[in-house]
Amino acid sequence: MQIIKKEDLKTRIYQLEKVTEFLHLNLITFDKKFNALLEGNNKILKYVLKYIIRSKGKKMRPMFVFLSAQIAGGINESTYRTASMIELLHTATLVHDDVVDDALQRRSFFSINAIWKNKIAVLVGDYLLAKGLLLSIDNEDFELLKITSNAVKEMSEGELLQIEKARKLDITEAIYFEIIRSKTASLLASACAAGAFSAQQDKATSERFRQFGEKVGIAFQIKDDLLDYGHQQTGKPSGGDIKEKKMTLPLIYTLQQAPDDIKKQIIYIVKNENTNKVKVDRVMAWVKEYGGLDYAAQMMEQYKNEALALLLTFPASEARNAMEELVNFTISRSK
Repeated sequence: MQIIKKEDLKTRIYQLEKVTEFLHLNLITFDKKFNALLEGNNKILKYVLKYIIRSKGKKMRPMFVFLSAQIAGGINESTYRTASMIELLHTATLVHDDVVDDALQRRSFFSINAIWKNKIAVLVGDYLLAKGLLLSIDNEDFELLKITSNAVKEMSEGELLQIEKARKLDITEAIYFEIIRSKTASLLASACAAGAFSAQQDKATSERFRQFGEKVGIAFQIKDDLLDYGHQQTGKPSGGDIKEKKMTLPLIYTLQQAPDDIKKQIIYIVKNENTNKVKVDRVMAWVKEYGGLDYAAQMMEQYKNEALALLLTFPASEARNAMEELVNFTISRSK
């Protein structure tokens, strides 16, 4: 299939529609099964869980689960449990992340902690994690539990490493990739690996899908870094990463390329004046001037192409075509 590179709105909509059309019945069944899991036993929990269902995103990770399973051998009941488990764990980490980041919004909705405060948000996140773990244990999906639990461990380690390095702003490119591999790519890698294993119970095939998902996840995070420098509606405030002292790939590359005097100014602004819009805009202009955006875009394309090369090692099929469309959508998205 021809790789789609055009990044206009019509192309993005087309890419996602192709995938959702292919998985239409699977996603309807998934919604029914997932929503049935989110039935709380007390009043507060019921309200919060209903709100989570209403504010759910595009179901990207379940789609990666279903397509991996379909390519590997076929979707079955274990695949639906896998997709539900991944979505439960993903939602739990988002709820916890909003508490950690003191974020008041997510996907244009108020965050759980913004409405019900931190204590309830943390407890709901814990509840979702427990539901995911019990879903696999109750059905004896122990290998799938191992795959997904490892992702949660890696995500926590990646977040802690980022916090540690943010204090000194000494993140090298190698450490950056270690952070995003753990923090972002590990869950998508697990979604693909677990989806494939649910269909075939073959560890070698599962590992190939894990590697594929990891590369897509890394490209996905670099795209997120680039969106922070965009002027379009991205769903996140422009310059937000700088304000949060996050050392993303465009900024790391700029610090490697800029003259010492500019480098010192950038570090000082990120450390001490990161809430000053004029100063943040100045840093963003330097990132563009010294090639940070171009370099990050180049690395994003490299990881995407490596992922697609792995995907093409599997036999041609409608599912493989749909997966290719989904990969291209994740890289061409605008938020």
